Amino acid sequence: MSKSDFPLKDVYGLLETGPVVLISTAWEKKESIMAQSWHTMIEFEPPIVACVISSLNYSHELLDKSGECAINIPTLEIGEKVAACGNASGREVDKFKAFSLTRGRAEKISAPLVMECHANLECKVVDRMEKYELFFLEVVKAHVDISVHDPKTLHHRGYGAFMVAGETVRLESEMR
Repeated sequence: MSKSDFPLKDVYGLLETGPVVLISTAWEKKESIMAQSWHTMIEFEPPIVACVISSLNYSHELLDKSGECAINIPTLEIGEKVAACGNASGREVDKFKAFSLTRGRAEKISAPLVMECHANLECKVVDRMEKYELFFLEVVKAHVDISVHDPKTLHHRGYGAFMVAGETVRLESEMR
């Protein structure tokens, strides 16, 4: 086996942990959606997700003020809209309108849901690590489209490259 050095700036694409999601936020009459992939589960019950959201993003400002958001999990079918959300600023563009996404009403938070996504997680901020712009989000309500089996989620590899997940395999394991 032959291996070569790998650029440290590209390690992210090797370790990216989960699907690209659309984080929707709202504060007063302002809303935004951002594409995000720097997140990980850190607790089963209650479900808690850790998300890095840069203070350069408009969504950071809205999440900081409201203390809540929705994590919307898209599939390949809306991949171009997901990428477009990642390439535009919510300060300047109504992403729901610009990318033909449907606002849905959440039950426990004020942020809208993105209805084209196969799953929506209503979340509240329960802790922060400001140094790393890390938000700890407790999922307080979850919605999933039960007609979608083995969703083809997008996984960001960097520089416009995405891997598509979707096939589920079962292996003997006692892990949860």
